[in-house]
Amino acid sequence: MLTLDKIYHAAFTMKNVVRQTDLIYAPNLPSDGELYLKTENLQVTGSFKVRGAYYKISQLSAEEKARGVIACSAGNHAQGVARAASMEGISSKICLPDNAPISKIEATKSYGAEVVLVNGVYDDAYKKARELEKEEQRVFIHPFDDEDVIAGQGTIGLELLEQLPDMDAVIVPIGGGGLIAGLAFAIKSLNPKVKVYGVQVAGAPSMVNAVQHGLIEELAAVTTFADGIAVKRPGDTTFELVKSYVDEVVTVTDDEVASAVLALIERQKLIAEGAGAVAVAAAMFGKVDIKGKKAVCLVSGGNIDVNILSRVITRGLVKAGRFVNLCIALTDKPGQLELVSKTIAEFGGNVVSVQYNRSDENMAINSCFLSLQVETRDYAQIEEIKQALNERGLRVVPGRG
Repeated sequence: MLTLDKIYHAAFTMKNVVRQTDLIYAPNLPSDGELYLKTENLQVTGSFKVRGAYYKISQLSAEEKARGVIACSAGNHAQGVARAASMEGISSKICLPDNAPISKIEATKSYGAEVVLVNGVYDDAYKKARELEKEEQRVFIHPFDDEDVIAGQGTIGLELLEQLPDMDAVIVPIGGGGLIAGLAFAIKSLNPKVKVYGVQVAGAPSMVNAVQHGLIEELAAVTTFADGIAVKRPGDTTFELVKSYVDEVVTVTDDEVASAVLALIERQKLIAEGAGAVAVAAAMFGKVDIKGKKAVCLVSGGNIDVNILSRVITRGLVKAGRFVNLCIALTDKPGQLELVSKTIAEFGGNVVSVQYNRSDENMAINSCFLSLQVETRDYAQIEEIKQALNERGLRVVPGRG
């Protein structure tokens, strides 16, 4: 049974191992509430996962430690287990999806673990890890559906109650549910008035579906760049705790998450991975009721691959009206490109890319398509530029760019 005593014991056990991460006031993030950020992206290994992993491993017997441990992960649990095992001087083997960010794979290796790449997503890595558990007699460290792991994650709830005693709500990412299960149990046990909201991405709504339907159903597939919460099936234990202690579970889109990642970079100078930014996305886009309330967004991790980060920033810029692809149908004659560039410059846009196409079968023989990528201020400026181009006979083609 999960108890407050176990969570307090976890906090005591880890006091010299994990960081009590800062709680940062975030007035620059757009929302209806008074936002604070719990910066687990600045935790040891760059994620909250080290809490549960270390506490679980610390509670193993000498015989279990001698056998070594095995785990599966989308990346962050892998690093937590690898570091915890290294600190305890025991062997670790981690199964990771082969599409996990390279940065997470390399970081896991750097902490001393043997990495096994598995074709598919987290759930495929899970099946492989359970096979290896039996073959090699290692101890399996579940990423979320384990009471010791849940207790370790619950220490964040204890920290929040100390850091912001008068908080009204906390918004938490959900993958398998270990984080929100432990945190919600701790907070609701000590202050039932605090609202606890869970957030998943629309492409991986396993816990949302479970709560709505009253039973756990495994998703056929998950689709999201937030790999840390791309879980097809939540845990049995975590589902029961979520039902009992979480007020609401909502979803956000990948585009909304991208906007949140960009906002955290620009306005808070923080790097978050997709899974780490979903709580901020929920606050920014009004998915939960925090109007006039003190709300904490849990930024659960910051281990994002640089290549993915570049794409996410671009998507966030598009979502915010800061970047636009324009396609303009022109009569193919001298001076047209100059007129386009002057018009865009006149209204403050900055052209960063130009492509010229005179062979599209959908255009007149004496015409061409000009595809532009333009940096802009907001959606209002985009509309001003489009209107000006159209007024000058430079037809903007809807749906192309």
